[in-house]
Amino acid sequence: MDPATMTSLTPFGAAGLIAFLWLTERRSAAERERQLTEAHERLVRQRSELTLLVDVVRENTRALTALEGALRGVLDRGRGRTGERGAVAEASDRASERAA
Repeated sequence: MDPATMTSLTPFGAAGLIAFLWLTERRSAAERERQLTEAHERLVRQRSELTLLVDVVRENTRALTALEGALRGVLDRGRGRTGERGAVAEASDRASERAA
């Protein structure tokens, strides 16, 4: 406690000291409450951002799965004409096996 504050509280005795301590505690509690509110708001924002990110990843996975199916169809039609498997078809099969 700084000496100027102590000097100004001296005329009030113990009651002044108790009031000063109470006000100091209330100020600290208000600051803690503000910090907690800011942290909570930040967490809520991050949660919504993460939800959005997961949705984007899910949609990208769906799109890649559809693309893979289309490419497999093209490769299967190509195989039907030539009767042999190409390097792209074999690479696609290996990638699918690793993903499964």
